[in-house]
Amino acid sequence: MMKHLQDTVTLHNGVKMPGLGLGVFKVEEGDALVQAVKTAIAHGYRSIDTAAIYGNERGVGQGIREALQENAIPRESLFVTSKVWNADLGYESTLAAYETSLKKLGLDYLDLYLIHWPVEGKYKEAWRAMETLYQEGRVKAIGVSNFHIHHLEDLMESARIKPMVDQVEFHPRLSQRDLLRFTQEHGIQMEAWSPLMQGELLSNPTLLELAAKYGKSVAQIILRWDLQHGVITIPKSTKKQRILENATLFDFALSQEDMERIDGLNQNKRIGPDPDHFDF
Repeated sequence: MMKHLQDTVTLHNGVKMPGLGLGVFKVEEGDALVQAVKTAIAHGYRSIDTAAIYGNERGVGQGIREALQENAIPRESLFVTSKVWNADLGYESTLAAYETSLKKLGLDYLDLYLIHWPVEGKYKEAWRAMETLYQEGRVKAIGVSNFHIHHLEDLMESARIKPMVDQVEFHPRLSQRDLLRFTQEHGIQMEAWSPLMQGELLSNPTLLELAAKYGKSVAQIILRWDLQHGVITIPKSTKKQRILENATLFDFALSQEDMERIDGLNQNKRIGPDPDHFDF
């Protein structure tokens, strides 16, 4: 059970990944982004998640470098994730995309590199490149994002290295029970994107009731639910107060009964694209 913001989960290759991180999806380049990254790191966050397609790797990198300097924190204590975009899926193009991301971020290595979407006929070649990067020691861990069970099974048939992480849409309306069970059985760490369903759940009556019961915000209830399911979570925010609030999850625990009540909110409802039906 995680007891602290800097507590980690050990991936199947022994690498330690923080259970809570800052996501920067849809945060544009600029001062607000740099400040959000700096605020998070200054207040104890050690995991930052970006992606090539977000178009904000430069700002994230700037925030990281300034935060490391100002807080006298070594780079090794941070866990930085980025993702290869669909247009770059292929052996050589994935290797090149990794270098581009590193250059934009201004970093020597990434802690985690993910295939962003399971583009049919392309992700296996991309995975070969990920394995090369990993075996050459260029990246600490490799994984996938938005992969269903059948995508994972297909990939693992030919993979030499099993993905360490599968980052997927996961929240109380989409609790991904079968996928969670599958990843746990195979030693693949599940990670939630859009854990708060882009704010849609903040007025849910059940969650409001639980928030009142525990003296917490709805966001904190949901993020705590993620952690108690063993799912790493990366809520996005640029607001200092929210960044701090999202990290205040370690002074309470949801009862089994309340975990089940939240589980009961599932409707298999997505706000993002279905990984079986996307056209980008």
